[in-house]
Amino acid sequence: MSPRLPTIAVIDYGMGNRRSVEKAIERAGATASVTNDHDELRAADGLVLPGVGAFPLAMRNLGQLGLADLIRERVGAGTPLLGICLGMQLLFESSDELERTEGLGLLQGEVTALDTGGLRLPHIGWNEVRFERRSCLTSGLEQGGRPFYHVHSFAPRPSSTADIVGTTEYGERFATIVEHEAIWGVQFHPEKSADDGLQLLGNFAAQCAGGPLDATRPAALRA
Repeated sequence: MSPRLPTIAVIDYGMGNRRSVEKAIERAGATASVTNDHDELRAADGLVLPGVGAFPLAMRNLGQLGLADLIRERVGAGTPLLGICLGMQLLFESSDELERTEGLGLLQGEVTALDTGGLRLPHIGWNEVRFERRSCLTSGLEQGGRPFYHVHSFAPRPSSTADIVGTTEYGERFATIVEHEAIWGVQFHPEKSADDGLQLLGNFAAQCAGGPLDATRPAALRA
């Protein structure tokens, strides 16, 4: 009998390329759905919080749909959570994008504008991510660093360097992968980052299935 695929819910709060994330998760070896139904979100083995757009609107939408408290509830119960792009930024305590706005407060730190040293914003395109420490999320990827696809003008500033898994540089070096217990965040778009992005999503799916910390390459990517 084949093992049951983990179920991962992509949180639908009206922002982000949710369907692309859903399809990428399925390719990486999990069952995925896009939903804001509270019962479905509670039943899922893992949650993905995507996002493209402005931080204040995102938090407003999450609050109006009752999703902010639900996300905090599920994280408190140990459900794995992955934030992508704006979804990663929402995990932190606050952002100064447009106006000072409180975030979900699941990770300590704030979100501020990139200091590009004159480079154009937003930061768009492939950029190498340097792995600062080992993580189950980057298992199977070359530890020297790999390119991932970024689109953003703001970046998180984790209070603890222990939460930083990967960094990249665009004018300044900033955190682009974070991890704290069963919470992960990536500033780039794994669903747009070819096989390495699928590898990362497969590793997250393995955690949702209760896999080991050294999760092996997902079946969807094996030769």
